[in-house]
Amino acid sequence: MSFYDEVGGAETFERLVHAFYQGVADDPELRALYPEEDLGPAERRLRMFLEQYFGGPHTYSEERGHPRLRMRHAPYPVTLDMRDRWMRHMLAAMETLDLDEAHAEAMREYFLRAAHMLVNTDEPATAAPEGRPTL
Repeated sequence: MSFYDEVGGAETFERLVHAFYQGVADDPELRALYPEEDLGPAERRLRMFLEQYFGGPHTYSEERGHPRLRMRHAPYPVTLDMRDRWMRHMLAAMETLDLDEAHAEAMREYFLRAAHMLVNTDEPATAAPEGRPTL
């Protein structure tokens, strides 16, 4: 049984990512990275990525190719503040799930490593970038 299955499969990842993007929608600084009127496409991309990363379907790679997280985020200023905002919303979203502590800790550790790895500037963003991270 994969980690994905152990935590509840598609339903768990749908709930996690939906709760995360509800937080993003209410965070003007982070929301500025998503110029799309609807956060639905970003929500779907992140859900597919996380499902695949944690042992679920490989839909992300089938549709989008290799994740290449650093490359896909390189055009956008990812600051320490953006990392912290992302983490705050992801950790809050995790609180909406009923995960056992071992699984929750494994996910928190991954999210912290990934968020830290994507920081690419010490400079605060002065304007919303054109486009958005395309995870």
